[in-house]
Amino acid sequence: MKVERKCKIISKEWLNPDAVFLVLEVGDMVRTSFRAPGQFVHIKCGDGLLLRRPISVCSCMEDKPDDLLSIIFEVRGEGTEWLANRPVGHSVDVLGLAGNGFSMKPEGRYLLVGGGIGVPPMMGCAQYSGGKSTAIVGFRSKDKAILLPQLEDSCAKVLIATDDGSLGYHGFVDALVRQELAEDSHYDAVLACGPKLMLRNVAKAAEEFGVPCQVSMEERMGCGVGACLVCACDMADGSRKHVCKDGPVFDSKEVDWDV
Repeated sequence: MKVERKCKIISKEWLNPDAVFLVLEVGDMVRTSFRAPGQFVHIKCGDGLLLRRPISVCSCMEDKPDDLLSIIFEVRGEGTEWLANRPVGHSVDVLGLAGNGFSMKPEGRYLLVGGGIGVPPMMGCAQYSGGKSTAIVGFRSKDKAILLPQLEDSCAKVLIATDDGSLGYHGFVDALVRQELAEDSHYDAVLACGPKLMLRNVAKAAEEFGVPCQVSMEERMGCGVGACLVCACDMADGSRKHVCKDGPVFDSKEVDWDV
């Protein structure tokens, strides 16, 4: 059940010139709304007519008196710029936890694949799987990399790719996914979040090695509760599903990658 709360910002950190890390006190939101890693929150950004902004949850924790939830987002427009400029102690209007996360078992072993701002949800997946998973993360360059120490602490292994070769493998994450699965395909599933082209290539690699794959789709949202058609996503069977209500996580074989 989604709940709406005024949530206090209790810490704030700029991870690079574009990415902001916030920790929020969210009342009983985690206790009442958590389903699985990979859910998102819908945050009101601004005091005017701006739409809420959907932001993936990095990690969350039940606590007393208030549950804690962390988010990481990039400043990409007026709404996220407003949110990035909120000071510690300020409260923001949060609707969540929303959507369906990754289908995971706490005792499972997963290959976690994140690209850019798709990396934060992989942090929650890593923590949920208790250090048994492997993370493959990609960034445009070394200066855009985020959460690497935290992933190192929460995963059995971390592999890094950058578009320009300034850190780790010079290239895209799907090449590392193929490399890893060629060496060890005994994963319960591949879980991926990032740009659609990356997700398509990762899904193809997982299928080649016979490993189930789940993808977190990113679409523009309006209402965030399935009432509008803004975030409709085309499925392989010809249907359309809402990313906010039916996702954001889907089995990769459900998605029409040719649209």
